[in-house]
Formats: sequence, C-alpha cells, structure tokens
Amino acid sequence: MTAINHQEHFDHKIDNDITIEPRDWMPDDYRKTLIRQISQHAHSEVVGMLPEGNWITRAPSLRRKAVLLAKVQDEAGHGLYLYSAAETLGITRDQMYEQLHSGKAKYSSIFNYPTITWADMGAIGWLVDGAAIMNQVPLCRTSYGPYARAMVRVCKEESFHQRQGFEIMMQLCKGTAAQKKMAQDALNRWWWPALMMFGPTDDASPHTARSMRWRIKRFTNDELRQKMVDVTVEQAKVLGLTMPDPDLKWNEARGHYDFGAINWEEFNNVIKGNGPCNKERLNTRRKAWQEGQWVRDAALAYARKQASADGTPA
Repeated sequence: MTAINHQEHFDHKIDNDITIEPRDWMPDDYRKTLIRQISQHAHSEVVGMLPEGNWITRAPSLRRKAVLLAKVQDEAGHGLYLYSAAETLGITRDQMYEQLHSGKAKYSSIFNYPTITWADMGAIGWLVDGAAIMNQVPLCRTSYGPYARAMVRVCKEESFHQRQGFEIMMQLCKGTAAQKKMAQDALNRWWWPALMMFGPTDDASPHTARSMRWRIKRFTNDELRQKMVDVTVEQAKVLGLTMPDPDLKWNEARGHYDFGAINWEEFNNVIKGNGPCNKERLNTRRKAWQEGQWVRDAALAYARKQASADGTPA
C-alpha cells in the first residue's frame, strides 16, 4: 500500500469514527500529538496524587482517611493505564518519566497550587475532578483505541472523586460558620485555576484545530470551559456558596453564563514552571524516582530469574 493510500485509509477511519489501533498506519504528527497528550495526562494523574496525599494523615476522621486514600490509589492506577496506552505508540515509560523529571513534559497547571485546609480536598474533588470529567468523558470516544478504552474506567472512578469532593463541601456548608467560611475560601482559591485546566482559549491553542480534525478531541477548550461554568454555578447554589466572579451572569440570549476574564498571565507563568508549587512537586517526583530505584532493580532481577527458570530469553 502506498503512502497516499495509507493516508486515505487513515482519513477514512477518522471520518467514519473507526478507531485507530496500535498496529494501524498513522501520520507521524498524529502519533506525536497522542504521545504528548496521553503522557501529559498520565503525568497529571501521578503528580495530582501529591496535593491530596498531603492530607491523608490529617483527614478529620477514619472514614475520610479511607476515602481519600482510595482516591489517591485510583489516581496512581489512572497513571498506570495512561502510561500503558502511550507505550503502544512507541515511547517507553522511562522516556516519559525522564521527560517529566527534566521539565520537558508538562502536566496540568492545577497541581501546582498548595492545599492549605481540609476544605481544599472538597474543592479539588468538586472542581478539579469535575473539570476532569468534563474533559475526559468525551475522550471515551477519542479516535485512538487504547486511549479511549483506558478512559472508560478512569471516568467511572473520576465520578466517584467528584461526588466525594462535593460531599465534603456540602458537610462543611451545613456545619458551623467557620466551616462554611473555610469552604467559601477554598472555592475562591480553586475556581479560576480550575477553569484554566481546560487550556488556553481556542484562538490561542496550537493543538486544538488538528486534534479536533483527528477526533482526538471532541470539544474545544472553550466549549468545555463553558460547560463547566454552567454546571458548577448551579451546584454552588445548592451549597449556598458565592462564586468568586463579579462578572458572572446568566445570558438569556446565549443560554449560558457569561463569566469574567481569566488571568492568562498567571496560567502561562505556572506552565513555565513558576507556580506556587512547581519546584516542590517536581522535586518530590524526582526524589521518589531515585529512592525507588532499588525496587525497580529487584523487580527486574526477579523477572530475569523467572525467565531463566522457565527457559525463556530474559
């Protein structure tokens, strides 16, 4: 099959919503785009464990500890699924780790903010995981098969995370005045970073148009951000919290909420590695990688021993 026929066959699959599988021919740029997106997604899951892991031992009850521990464990699993999906594209896990630890690979900007109070665990579950669901449910229909299949389980677990966060916020809002104030403060601090999670505006995004053409993405950054605003404002009403946006108002003509300007200077600063916790998060990941070397060495030695006993090449 000629290169032109390869391209035509690939385009036919994309246009007809037929998934692309690892052994299928695909354009180099499609492969590179997927590696960038999936590895960034995997890095975000793994780094995202850090702000919450900080609160496991300080959660206010045994139940809260157990639930938070389960959530952090889920996120480790999500990273595993996604690294595995990326490996089908020809990149190794060690290469992806190296890109993360060197700062070459990015992860979601949201995980470079500190978790100051217990209410932050509620705000992260409600807002951050809520934004993740908005972004990730359409990925269950992304054009690359291994990525789409991994996202089915990820999204089921993310829905649990979102409900867990909302429940924390609800309990705080039903509690004392100090507890409700804590919930409001967490909303104030996490709202704008959560909206930044969807990435730059469509006209400033270098990847959106091509990702939409290849059906890697099903909705643009701005479409997903608008959906997030519309849904979350109504949830805040149930909680009795005030959205930290004086420009927020319902637009009858559009059928959507209008909202204020996002501080893209802050977003770009965090992406460049200058956020409140960028250095701390990366240093923690590097330290964990270095201190875990003996585990990897032991696992490799055991695998070789087993292979030798079975008579299979190591």
